[in-house]
Amino acid sequence: MLIAQRRAVVKSFRERLQVVMDRSALTPSAYARTVGIDRSTLAQLLAPANERLPRAETLAAIATLAGVSVDWLLGLTSQERPGAEVIEPVSVEGGAHSPIDDRFLRWYAEAETAGYRIRSVPRSFPDFLKSAEVMRYEYAQWPEIDEAATVRWAMERRAQMRQSALSQESCVPLQALEAFARGTGQWQDLPAEIRRQQLGEMSEICRELYPSLTFHLYDLKQTYSAPFTVFSPQRAMIYIGALFFMFTATEHVRALNRRFDDLIRAAVVQPNDVCDVIAGLADEVR
Repeated sequence: MLIAQRRAVVKSFRERLQVVMDRSALTPSAYARTVGIDRSTLAQLLAPANERLPRAETLAAIATLAGVSVDWLLGLTSQERPGAEVIEPVSVEGGAHSPIDDRFLRWYAEAETAGYRIRSVPRSFPDFLKSAEVMRYEYAQWPEIDEAATVRWAMERRAQMRQSALSQESCVPLQALEAFARGTGQWQDLPAEIRRQQLGEMSEICRELYPSLTFHLYDLKQTYSAPFTVFSPQRAMIYIGALFFMFTATEHVRALNRRFDDLIRAAVVQPNDVCDVIAGLADEVR
């Protein structure tokens, strides 16, 4: 069902991109320059065989240039122009006792249905890569988490990514994985065998899901980031413990996308090497 929905969204986007291009009266090359992409990328987006949406900032640029809403571009609404309703550009949602509560999973699902490439800087490392034992340990102090539902969500995400129906980028501090391997900090009571098995499985999953999943490791000695997730051109979230700061203004979402790009540039381990680094950490677990 999710694959069919995503294909429908991509088809609507392709058709409506052609509509706004025709209205612009620009040549394809000029249009591509105006929205910040190259001519070949534009041609790929218009190709009938294409099954991917552009990056969030490109969607926002196309919508801004045409004076239409991103939701209309994606075929999610028949309302072409952005609504007149005033939406608070920043909202604070309390009661976030867990970074993966029902709201977070709902935002994930909405982004996935629309076919967005999600970008995340997780609190430790991505939850959908964690084993049931690790999630049970990490979230033991959050009894409101439905462990079974969370594990099902993780397995479903992996299955969809194997089919190239979903894609995600994650930036994680190298030191977070080193601490996990050594069993220090929050992981000090987690048995070595569980940590070793988790790292081994994570290495295999990252290798299997690449490039649907791209994983960058940055160095905390060089840069720092609070946990945040960019769900779409119109939604991004920062988690600060018990609070979600939700951003819906385009400029705020773009700022977080730029910060994510900064983390990618600062990465000391690139996606094609991450699997081997994680496997090496698994071998070091004692």
